[in-house]
Amino acid sequence: MADNSTASNAEPIVGPFTDMVQQFPTAVWNAIASNIPGDLHWDRILITLFFAILIFFYYQGRGSKGADGYERKVGILQFLLPVDIYTHVSARVDIWLWVLERVLRPFWVVALFATVGPYTEQSVIAGLEFLLGATPALETNFIWMLLYALVSLLCYDFIFYVIHYTMHKTPALWAIHKIHHSAEVLTPLTRSREHFLAGPIWAAGSALSFGFAAGLFAYLFDGGITQATLFNVGFFSFLFGLTGAFRHYHVQFRYPRWLEKWIQSPAMHHTHHSYLRKHWDTNMAAVTSIYDRMFGTLYIPEQDEYTPWGIGPETQHEYRTFWQNTIGPFRDWYKMIASGSSPQAGAAPESD
Repeated sequence: MADNSTASNAEPIVGPFTDMVQQFPTAVWNAIASNIPGDLHWDRILITLFFAILIFFYYQGRGSKGADGYERKVGILQFLLPVDIYTHVSARVDIWLWVLERVLRPFWVVALFATVGPYTEQSVIAGLEFLLGATPALETNFIWMLLYALVSLLCYDFIFYVIHYTMHKTPALWAIHKIHHSAEVLTPLTRSREHFLAGPIWAAGSALSFGFAAGLFAYLFDGGITQATLFNVGFFSFLFGLTGAFRHYHVQFRYPRWLEKWIQSPAMHHTHHSYLRKHWDTNMAAVTSIYDRMFGTLYIPEQDEYTPWGIGPETQHEYRTFWQNTIGPFRDWYKMIASGSSPQAGAAPESD
């Protein structure tokens, strides 16, 4: 006879189907969490809110913008989470464009980072060995690691600038990048508001820039070099990340004017998203102001400058829904081919 006490204390038998169903919610959550944009991670959100609260008290309720692009004085809840921003149709479209891009991302991200980055790195090493001979095998130290982090950032910023400038100036590419600029309000998720065709372009550029810097320093140090990091994040990338979320946030985050000539403040990106003619094609770099100053695209806005976001009233109605933004580039390309001419790249014509 079976021992009833032992049977009652035994773990219940779980079949493979039941086990799969029980683990499904965890698997779904892990998949979602791994794809959450960096600006929506809890630590980045807390940092953003912390700086926003400081700005609120420093400017006594001023410093945030509404969906119309005008600065206004409001209470702290409206300052941090304005209803007109987060209930706007544009904010909802941000979500669906991000979902589509994340669904398609596995089809290209692995291929690009597994090919462009390593190929660039090995090509740089081989080129330097051909020109200069064997590696000098320098001894690494923190200063060299810090320099590697800085060069990586500057390389990334330059490639970002070139791609971004080209997207604004080339009609066929502007048709893709226009989706990002069709955002009528700025939220932390707007950074990920991209057409799914833009993802491979940005990823290839990132792999190229980091591969170049990695190849250069791998040659100098015979491979024995790592970036200086804070909390396992590149030193300068970490510093940029502290305020980077404000680039697509309605609260103005300014630096001293002299510093904005070297590093782009989040408020400078507010003007980049404006459809006013004087703001067209300005502030193209991701981090520094160096390349914008070199190539004449730097624009430092005045305090509380009016920045209506989007692509302008003449064409905004064509890019208001998720479907309109998804098919937008294909519609524009068809019009270019059918008319035999290319429409002007950049924001829609609109007087100041």
